Amino acid sequence: MSRWKELPGELPPHVRQLIVRLRTLKDRGELSTRQLAVKTGYSARSWQRYLNGRSLPPRAAVEAMARVGGDDPARLLALHEIAAERWAEGHPAPVGAREGTADADASPGPAERRPYGRHPCPRALVTAGAVALVLSVSVTLLLAVRLAETRERLARVRADTVVAAPATVSESLVPVTYTCRPEQRDGRWYAGLSRTSDTILAYTHVGPEVAEAQCLLRRAGISPGDIDGVFGPRTQRAVQRVQKRHDLVVDGVIGPHTWQALREVAPR
Repeated sequence: MSRWKELPGELPPHVRQLIVRLRTLKDRGELSTRQLAVKTGYSARSWQRYLNGRSLPPRAAVEAMARVGGDDPARLLALHEIAAERWAEGHPAPVGAREGTADADASPGPAERRPYGRHPCPRALVTAGAVALVLSVSVTLLLAVRLAETRERLARVRADTVVAAPATVSESLVPVTYTCRPEQRDGRWYAGLSRTSDTILAYTHVGPEVAEAQCLLRRAGISPGDIDGVFGPRTQRAVQRVQKRHDLVVDGVIGPHTWQALREVAPR
């Protein structure tokens, strides 16, 4: 299993979920970034940025990873659509940026030295400013159109998929107290609230799946706070302790590997 760096703390939850899922597919296939580059067409340097949360992978890269990793493309692309919206809210695209150009990492060459005493023509400056303004307006309009298209595709994908994403904390959230009923079946522990083994849970998620994880954390001897089904700071710290105990990626996100550790862990 790869030794991953901890993801940036400011990443939105859905972006974090997408990256964790891509990391899981890479680990499952035991692929290096160079092998990913050969199989997907995106450079190893780009995959290093994507998998470490420094930039959002384009849709085509996610689709290629799903194909290489044997995952369901519709489910992974639905998660990417949500992550793209959240990423766009905190990372405005620069003028001239296009999907698929992330591999162009060449540094600009040294600036040409102007002859002494020669200055740019004012008319040229005005023309350049007008062109820049037109480009800026065009890019803004293009982004608005693409965002609308993305939302429309996302609505269609959500309507067609039977797997619902976990809810998140909202102002209308009604406090709930869950009861843990731990029992062991086929060598695995369950708390009677969910039998999932692959649902991705992260900070601010709510629901019975979160309560199931909280019960299993408490059974493992690590307090997640109240069993309220809310993935808050105490639950996140408890998850990180379990991940560190089992030599997993310490990112505070519950994925397939963390579920396996929780369901098979012996109380301490």
